[in-house]
Amino acid sequence: MLVLTRKKGESIVIQNNIVVTVLSVEGDIIKIGISAPKDIDIYRKEIFDAIQQNNQNAVMDLETIQKAMLGFQE
Repeated sequence: MLVLTRKKGESIVIQNNIVVTVLSVEGDIIKIGISAPKDIDIYRKEIFDAIQQNNQNAVMDLETIQKAMLGFQE
């Protein structure tokens, strides 16, 4: 993990087309702004984790359905 120190108004650039800017610092809360092309999805980590878990559950459900259907064909 790369760790950087930034002050309010300072930014970092990722891959020439993503800019992350520190907008404000209020105690333990830091607000950041992210400028990126529209084709790049940006999620908060907890939302990304929930999406991944839902996708995993859907795959497991599909496997269960497929096994059940194969059982009916026998």
